[in-house]
Amino acid sequence: MINLRAKKPSPLSMGTGTTKAEWDLELFSPSKINLFLRIIRKREDGFHELASLFQTTGFGDMLYFKKLQGTEVDKDEFECTMPGVPVDNTNLVIQALDLFREKTGVQQFFKVCLQKQVPAQAGLGGGSGNCATALFAANELAGSPATLRDLEKWSAELGSDITFYFSRGTCYCTGRGEILTPMAPLPPTSLYLVKPSKGLSTPLVFKNLDYSELSTEDPLEILRSFDDGIYFAKYVNDLEPPAFRVMPELKQMKEELQACNFKVVQMSGSGSTIFALGEPFEDDDVPEDQRFPEGFKKCWDAQVIQARFINRPDNDHLWYKQRVPYGQEPEAPVVEKGQEKISLEGWEDEEIDWSKVDSWDEDDQELKASLIGQNEEGPIE
Repeated sequence: MINLRAKKPSPLSMGTGTTKAEWDLELFSPSKINLFLRIIRKREDGFHELASLFQTTGFGDMLYFKKLQGTEVDKDEFECTMPGVPVDNTNLVIQALDLFREKTGVQQFFKVCLQKQVPAQAGLGGGSGNCATALFAANELAGSPATLRDLEKWSAELGSDITFYFSRGTCYCTGRGEILTPMAPLPPTSLYLVKPSKGLSTPLVFKNLDYSELSTEDPLEILRSFDDGIYFAKYVNDLEPPAFRVMPELKQMKEELQACNFKVVQMSGSGSTIFALGEPFEDDDVPEDQRFPEGFKKCWDAQVIQARFINRPDNDHLWYKQRVPYGQEPEAPVVEKGQEKISLEGWEDEEIDWSKVDSWDEDDQELKASLIGQNEEGPIE
C-alpha cells in the first residue's frame, strides 16, 4: 500500500521566475456562489440589507506566501499572474496583511504571489476570497496569535462578504453579508460556471435596482427549502432584473442555458456569471458545434468552468483543500513498488513518471487522479 498524502504539485513557475522552494505556505482561495439572494431593504448607512445562502466552490485561485526576514524589511512584496490586477495597497491581499499587523501588533512582512483564475466582476467573490486567505495565512505563519473568530470579526472591516470565508463554506448570510449563520455542508454537487467576457459593476447593478420588483419570498422559507434537496429548493436572485437591464444579453444567455435542461440555472451575486447545476440534456438534432459547452463558448465568448461544491475542513487551522496544518507537514513521502522505493522529495518541481507506481489502494484513487491531472477543476478546454 502506498502512503501518498503529500501536497499536490504546484503549477509554478508561473512566468514570474519563482520556484516552489521559495514559499513557506501555499493555500487555495475558493470562489463562491449565491444559491439565493434576497435584497431586503436599503439601510440608512447606504448599504443594503440582504439575506443569502453562500456556497464555496472548487474553482479558485492559489496564493503563495513567504515570511520576509530582516530588521530593515518594512513592506510586503506582492505579485499577481493576471494582467491588470493591482499589486499596490488597493489590493485586498495587501489590505489584509496590513490589518493583521494592526490588530495583532506582529510586525511580520510577507512575499506573496497570487496565481489568479477567478475573473473580476463575475459575482464569484474572488477578491474577497483572496483577502480572507491572506488574513488566514498571515496568522498561521506568525504562530496563530489570533483565533479564527478574531479573523472573521476583523475581516468585516475590509468588505461585506469576506467574513463568509471563515465559515466552513456553506452559510446563511444576513446584514451586509457579514452576519453568519453556519449551515451543514451541502452534498458536493457538480456545477458549471458560465462567465461571459463582459463583466458587471456591482454599484451599477444596484443603481438599476427597482425595489418594486423585489421578491416577496421569505428568506427563511427559501433557506428551509434546501432541506428538500439541492435540486428541489427555491432559487431567487433579486439582482437579476437590474443586471439584465444593464446587460440585456445576459438574460438571453440564461434562457439558452435553461433550454439545455439543467436542473437549476441562476445568476450568482451581481453577475455576470450564471451557474448551472446538474448536467445538460439537449435534443439530438442540436448540431455538435452548438451544444453545451462548445456552443456557449463560441456564441457568448464565454468562459465555461466545471466545478463542485467544497467546504473547509472542520479545523480552525486548516483552510480550503488544505490537508495538514502549517508546521505539521510530514516528511517527504516514499512510494514503494516491490523492492524499489521512490522518494518524492522535491517532487513538486519535477516530472514524476507515475507509470512506475501501480499499487494504489482504493482510497487513493481520487488523489492519484488529481496528481496526474485528471481531476482538475477549471476552464473546459
